[in-house]
Amino acid sequence: MNLIVIVADSLRVDHLGAYGSSVKTPNIDRLAGEGALFENAYAENLPTMPCRTAWWTGQFLFPSRGWQPLEVDDVLLAEVLWSRGYRSALVTDTYHMHKPGYNCGRGFDSTLFVRGQEYDPWVLEGDVDLEEFHRLRGDESDAMWRGRFEQYLRNRTRFTSEEEHCAPRVFTRAMRWLEDASQRQRDNLFLWIDSFSPHEPWDPPSPFREMYDPDYDGQELIDPVPGPVQGYMSPEELAHTRALYAGCVSLVDKWVGIFLDRLRDLGLYDNSLIMFTSDHGEPFGEHDVVRKAGALRYDYLAHIPWIVRHPQGLGAGKRFEDFVQPPDLMPTVLEALGAEHDLKFGGRSLLPILSGQRESLRDFAITGWFERGSAIRTEDWTCFLDHGADEPCELYSRRDDPAEKHNLAGECPDVCAELGARLKDFAKEASAPQD
Repeated sequence: MNLIVIVADSLRVDHLGAYGSSVKTPNIDRLAGEGALFENAYAENLPTMPCRTAWWTGQFLFPSRGWQPLEVDDVLLAEVLWSRGYRSALVTDTYHMHKPGYNCGRGFDSTLFVRGQEYDPWVLEGDVDLEEFHRLRGDESDAMWRGRFEQYLRNRTRFTSEEEHCAPRVFTRAMRWLEDASQRQRDNLFLWIDSFSPHEPWDPPSPFREMYDPDYDGQELIDPVPGPVQGYMSPEELAHTRALYAGCVSLVDKWVGIFLDRLRDLGLYDNSLIMFTSDHGEPFGEHDVVRKAGALRYDYLAHIPWIVRHPQGLGAGKRFEDFVQPPDLMPTVLEALGAEHDLKFGGRSLLPILSGQRESLRDFAITGWFERGSAIRTEDWTCFLDHGADEPCELYSRRDDPAEKHNLAGECPDVCAELGARLKDFAKEASAPQD
């Protein structure tokens, strides 16, 4: 069996057709129809790099580790599969993974980095017009964001066609690797495709640029400074920025489809365990915030898509309401591939759910920012606990208030106390040394 994992960074579940959105994602929707869709997948440790550590180690690390390189004694998914004869590749434009010292290629036979995303120092010279696509806030943050914005504008001078944008290059490189690898072996291939899109900057090529707001004639803010929307962006500007994001989602979907069609052409599709997921979502004005500003734990950031297509049809066409989390990926993969091991995981395999042997793995999900705050979600409630605080600070009804707008912490102290205690107990258990 082969393993294909496709990550689309910063992808909100409410921008996928399979999750009820009007955004055009026919290829991901088709994959969901052929596989299992998890309706309550939640990020465990935010944001980008902590989530990848959870995927690759199978551990809940939000109480003990934040944004940092992999540790020497981490046992990684790619390393385990390499030791069992898998030929593997990581293909990504997530430029944080390219940074010296992070060693994200550890365990992969091939690591292919696509350059130019976001603030990647790729194109180092050239004059750019900052005001064309960006607006600073006029405060102390300008010094940092000006340089970042200018770097991206230099990078985008290389994007003269759709195929030269980052997401298309990622999937093209992935297809080339598969074409070469499949000439040598048809089984035991492991490909991790890590697309930074639809992460900002939201700068899709035509026709995706005009797809969701064709009549807009104002300034395009493709990469707003994170923080409050009020006093910074007009409602029309915010709506257009979200439309650009939706265009990026549809662009990614197109290239997911091209990649999956190539997988079929190569005769590898039916013998591959395929997963599609994301690390977190993205705020667009909810709670008056754009982009990831502060230790946000709301549903639009924590809720992630997760689709699993098993080659034997386990869970095919079904939608599961169980709480599942990124640390579940590694134990799921190893069980599905029949890879024996003596590792101990914080996460749990999804196979018993997919096969109908078990109804659920857990009755809550945890989302955290290291040393900033955490959240627990049950069937009925969402509860936030700030780092170092004794009592929860926010409480929302998942049934009556899915947008998490009405804080009930003051009205339901008993619920807060119970959920706060469960959250603390889980964090303590997750922090305990592994035997």
